Amino acid sequence: VLTPGVVLERIGDRDVLRAADGGPVPRRLRIAFTPKSENLEADYSILVFTDGSTALPSGQFDVFPVDSPAAVAELPRDLNGHEMEGGAATVTWRDRAGPILFRGRRVAEATEAEAETYVLFGEADLVEGERLITVADPALPAWIGDAIETFAPRVADLYAERLGPGQSARPTIMMSWDGPTDGMTSMGGSVMPGLIVMAFEGEGVVQPTAAVLAMSRWFIGHESAHFWLGQVVRYERARDAWITEGGADMMAIRAMQRIDPDWDARAELQKEVDDCVARADEPVAEAAGRGEHRATYACGAVFAMIAEAAQRRATGGDWFDFLKPLIDASRADGVLTRDEWLDALDAVSGDQETRRDIEALLDQGAPDAAAVVARLFDRSGVAYGLEDGRVVLG
Repeated sequence: VLTPGVVLERIGDRDVLRAADGGPVPRRLRIAFTPKSENLEADYSILVFTDGSTALPSGQFDVFPVDSPAAVAELPRDLNGHEMEGGAATVTWRDRAGPILFRGRRVAEATEAEAETYVLFGEADLVEGERLITVADPALPAWIGDAIETFAPRVADLYAERLGPGQSARPTIMMSWDGPTDGMTSMGGSVMPGLIVMAFEGEGVVQPTAAVLAMSRWFIGHESAHFWLGQVVRYERARDAWITEGGADMMAIRAMQRIDPDWDARAELQKEVDDCVARADEPVAEAAGRGEHRATYACGAVFAMIAEAAQRRATGGDWFDFLKPLIDASRADGVLTRDEWLDALDAVSGDQETRRDIEALLDQGAPDAAAVVARLFDRSGVAYGLEDGRVVLG
């Protein structure tokens, strides 16, 4: 912090600017920072391109007033539904070196509150296609850009065919490259309205092996799914992220199965089961607070498997058939709640015990999660067997 008398410190879950003497924070202050490319878990990373261009998540600049440090400490971890007295500040982004890229367009500056996007500073090339706008690091292995430009529209078309319109029919995809690091195969990413952000690193992604190509396609499938689960509809509270993350996993698995019949969907589903069972001894709804983000994805996918199996028994349908009515019913308010999801499961399963077991995993966890998952699979019709206590899909 360059403004005298102002400090930046961590209080609970928040980064806080305050006056060192306890008085009011000045109306104008200056902060300097050096952007660092780092793959963050369950958060939005900074992208630093090899030509010097830098993409920053707009949320890094979101600020709002709070009365005191004590009031900051009392804020809930999840601000969804929490009324902030002062509201969010309006932010203007500009670059003395030239135009910025904001929401897929080059502009001199952009002004917005809580923009929920990335702002690109620098001259990274922007390529406008019929279905995609791409911004790729100039050193990115060429096959990655080619794979994304051909596969992303195919998976988006499939989702639109099964679920109706998504949040964006022509998204921007930003792709950065952190180099061919020895012994590494890394893909990270996130989604915001109209935008998919991807970061690649490692010698393992330099050449398009069959395994890496499949991994990249699954990755695109998951991130693209969030234009429906996450953007058209979002969860009500952060504890309900299993709805969007596990649901997006299941969408990507079913999309990959249809587009590439040789892809091993069973192996991916088995990983979801194994990871959920290993992490559901504690409440799944509180997993993010423990840093157990994988539980949110894996158990959400297991719950989706159960819903799909119940849908198949009831109507002969699949995961998309379960999901579409939920999305359509929530398009107006944009929120898909936990109760709405579970009510839909009740309707297709015809029993309350399935719901109670899922709620128990969400709210209490289970010392023997494998037994609970097996019971859920029995009631819904997911084929499986038990091998030394492990739930193995049939």
